Amino acid sequence: MRTHLLAVVGSLAAATGTLYLAPGRLAAQAPTSAAKPSVSPRSPDGHPDLQGIYNVATMTPLERLAGVTRLVLTNEEAAAMEKYEQLRQQKNDAPLRGDREAPPVGGETSTPKSYLEFLERAGGGAVGGYNNFWLAGGTQIATVNGENRSAIIVDPPDGETPPQRADARGRNAALLAGAASPDASEATSTSGPSGAFDGPEVRPLSERCLLGFLSTAGPPALPNYFYNNLKQIVQTPTSVVILNEMVHDARIIRIGGRHLPQNIRRWMGDSVGQWEGDTLVVDTTNFTNKTRFEGSSDQLHVVERITRLDAKTLLYRFTVEDPTTWDRTWTGEYPWVATDEKMYEYACHEGNYALVDILRGARAKEAEETAQKVKQ
Repeated sequence: MRTHLLAVVGSLAAATGTLYLAPGRLAAQAPTSAAKPSVSPRSPDGHPDLQGIYNVATMTPLERLAGVTRLVLTNEEAAAMEKYEQLRQQKNDAPLRGDREAPPVGGETSTPKSYLEFLERAGGGAVGGYNNFWLAGGTQIATVNGENRSAIIVDPPDGETPPQRADARGRNAALLAGAASPDASEATSTSGPSGAFDGPEVRPLSERCLLGFLSTAGPPALPNYFYNNLKQIVQTPTSVVILNEMVHDARIIRIGGRHLPQNIRRWMGDSVGQWEGDTLVVDTTNFTNKTRFEGSSDQLHVVERITRLDAKTLLYRFTVEDPTTWDRTWTGEYPWVATDEKMYEYACHEGNYALVDILRGARAKEAEETAQKVKQ
């Protein structure tokens, strides 16, 4: 069970050959050496000051899309992708005519030409979702060490999450036979087996306002490609807090010490940090099996490395391990860019009438099906 939406996008790219890419296939090319941190502001205890508000929005997907055979895009390819997205956003922001024609039956069926365009189309379904005012998926390709990255994942070399073990596939298939995936995105939580709508406990965590979808809260902390892209870091000598705009999740990282006992499990795991030179290294274990990031188990282990590159940029790098799910680790990285934007409370629970409506709709559908059977 890879990232469900991204797998769909990869399949679409393979079929069309146009999604996200400038014309032409990409030849193999190895990335250059990792970026070195520059002199950075210091906190009173002498460590780099990581504090600030950061915007993690990007056009770069977690996994490399089909047809992309190298990690680094040329400047021309990146510029073409960003230009297309800019023009698309301008078109979506334009006022709508009151006398415009009705949308096509069944919804828009033209082939998306960018990664974000497909995500928005899939998230809205046949009838469409949010209008463009509410969306902020990203306008730039992620750049690390001056390189335009085609994916966040840098290892394995193919830019994809490793295949799952057979027992992990069976475990996840059993879960999905009667429930929605806990980490499902907005686009992939609208369908499923009948049991997936029996009650709130079998709905995705983001639908229940417990955690942001697609591992927005982390770890690993990933973009969600739709909106609420801000993260705030607050730092003391003994703790570091990462506050997420999406669902206002707050991770508290203890500096130094040992992990909690194995019988104590947390939604975002138990995070212990230490400084290795100018890099904050965060080790997280003790996950609950209620989150299941990318189909993982409660044996998930994530190591994050946060390094200040300059006054405006952090490099966020992570490695994921779960021997019950994958036979190898996998690693990704992308920049967190400082912003002057304000972070406002995302009052998810207070406005969550959608969950009630989803369950009410399921009951109405069941009643209609029962009535139809009685007529027959």
